[in-house]
Amino acid sequence: MQILIVDDEALARARLRTLLGDCHSDSGHGHHVLEAADAVQARALLLAKRPAPIELVLLDIHMPGQDGLELAETLRNFPHPPAIVFVTAHAGHALQAFELDAADYLTKPVRLERLKQALLKAERSNQIQALALDDSAPSLLIQERGTTIRLPLTEVRYLKAEQKYITVRTVSRHYILDGALAELETRHSQQLLRVHRNTLVARGAMRSLEKYEDHEEGEGWGLRLQGVPELLPVSRRQLPAVRAVLRGEAEAL
Repeated sequence: MQILIVDDEALARARLRTLLGDCHSDSGHGHHVLEAADAVQARALLLAKRPAPIELVLLDIHMPGQDGLELAETLRNFPHPPAIVFVTAHAGHALQAFELDAADYLTKPVRLERLKQALLKAERSNQIQALALDDSAPSLLIQERGTTIRLPLTEVRYLKAEQKYITVRTVSRHYILDGALAELETRHSQQLLRVHRNTLVARGAMRSLEKYEDHEEGEGWGLRLQGVPELLPVSRRQLPAVRAVLRGEAEAL
């Protein structure tokens, strides 16, 4: 991994470099390490053209000039920001650090095992970012019990807005997703179709329309999807689009 140490204390940079020498990536290779004494030097190194981009910044917080929190805020605006692990003698900034999407927060003096854990978190953070930017395989990134799950869109049957979150339904289970239904509809319009104000369905899973009786709304139309038992209500406004997709599917078969 390409790593940049940013710390105004030369001894602190030297200690981190020594510890990194005892850490190895999954491939068994060592890490390539660069150093900067302040935010100005750090930005110059991060913006410089090099064979491989810097993937992780080990960042001190209290430095002359722009401090580590301000630099981290700047890095968030990069097209492909590196993972950030704060390394500081002060434990009181942890909340601010994680609000800036830091991969981890280490307090000095740093222990080898704790640094290894931080490197693993940084690698995972970079993998998640790469997956999010990969349009060749549409997917949803779902946070669950402290881990991130990449759910291929091909496994999704429907998404339903439920108050402040979205229920994601696959054949086997439900997931909870933070986000806006309208944003997902725009981003994945080739794969998803709105059938109701609170529901998107997978176009490829649509099978049939059925009439049903609703005690409150009277007679309505419901949509059957492959692999799930639920009959999903279809709004009158969306009924023509649903019928058009079903006709297209039938013609394709």
